[in-house]
Amino acid sequence: MRRVRRFLRIGSVVGGERRVTTVTGVDGAGAGRRRQNEVYRAGVYGHSPRVPVAARRLQEAARKALNARAYAYVAGGAGDEVTQRANRAAFDRWAVVPRVLRDVSSRDTSVELFGRRLPAPLLLGPVGALELVNDEADLAVARAAASTGVPMVFSNQASYSMEDCAAVMGDAPRWFQLYWSTSDELVESLVGRAEAAGCDAVVVTLDTTMLGWRPRDLDLGHLPFALGKGIAQYTSDPVFRRLVEEKVAAGGPKEPQPRPTPAAVRALVSMARAWPGSFRDNLRSPLPRAAVETFLGIYSRPSITWDDLAWLRSKTRLPILLKGVLHPDDARRALDEGVDGLVVSTHGGRQVDRSISALDALPEVLGAVAGRAPVLLDSGIRSGADVFTAVALGATAVLLGRPFAWGLALAGEEGVRQVISDVVGEFDLTLGLTGHTAVDQLSPDVLRRVG
Repeated sequence: MRRVRRFLRIGSVVGGERRVTTVTGVDGAGAGRRRQNEVYRAGVYGHSPRVPVAARRLQEAARKALNARAYAYVAGGAGDEVTQRANRAAFDRWAVVPRVLRDVSSRDTSVELFGRRLPAPLLLGPVGALELVNDEADLAVARAAASTGVPMVFSNQASYSMEDCAAVMGDAPRWFQLYWSTSDELVESLVGRAEAAGCDAVVVTLDTTMLGWRPRDLDLGHLPFALGKGIAQYTSDPVFRRLVEEKVAAGGPKEPQPRPTPAAVRALVSMARAWPGSFRDNLRSPLPRAAVETFLGIYSRPSITWDDLAWLRSKTRLPILLKGVLHPDDARRALDEGVDGLVVSTHGGRQVDRSISALDALPEVLGAVAGRAPVLLDSGIRSGADVFTAVALGATAVLLGRPFAWGLALAGEEGVRQVISDVVGEFDLTLGLTGHTAVDQLSPDVLRRVG
């Protein structure tokens, strides 16, 4: 049985014809063979890949390279991290059944999504506070994404503004992740900026209206945002800056200050660097600290409901996707409310421990959507074989998270680019080695449940 995808608002209609923008062309050699050739030819001259190719070795190398706080923030999950393990274990319950004696010499890994022909069913998911792992943070990721044609989802908790990232991407595809603040004025400003920055879609993250219980960070007493890290989308926003200035102008009772410590001094320096303007002036200014306090006060709104979606729809012409949908009833309601797409996600296991895994939730969500909109999968993707499995089960595309962050930690922009190339390359080879030449040939029929 071949699954047929029919999506709303994919492509643009001009004069009665749907137009699709192609990001990267596909040649007959395929991404997998090209990547292998690069590696093996370099090996003749004694050069090996900058970062490990296998996912486990990649993470282990990043762990050794990063300090404890940085590694814990990226690697950590909620509670006992049962959800994290479940996200990975879910893939082990599916086996691929290869077919043989089919001409797979020319393969097309591309997919169409919201008017773009993408090189593969892969996007770089939003990862916040990337300055923890590399000074160039989101800028390095943006350049790597643009060079490969793989869309980057700008994090709401980025270390560089969406405008700075867009400036290094040219016409390459990019989306924007939205955390719904307690200030609707700020939400409207962020979405307007995303449109102006050339984003193709807005991804509303629903599973983080409050921070989950994250023991690794709690044990270290570490929240990067409290140090001014990962708040560049805010400090670059005119509405947020006005709110900070109003907070400073309003004054208020002075709280007793604890005796200064080296850690406190480092925190003040970090805050000063996060606020635009002269670092020296910022050290004496109340604005950097007020910015952190303002952010912590308005970061997210637990009271958000379905009724708020109509307001957001009225504020942007961009497609809206809801990220964090795991229940089929929520999927049906989302489509009834006019949402353009869904992302089945557990936030990488960072929010609710003992949650159903994203991959296990996918089939029921797809059944509820019934082909009316694209459904993406986030959480647990580590390899091209994982991409293959998720797409065969029905996902339109997947979001990659931690692996590209590990590549960034080890080799900056080049490391991110290599991780993308490795994942897409393995997906291409898995496609061909199982007897397929295009993504739309995949369906649950190519898999067997083994656990």
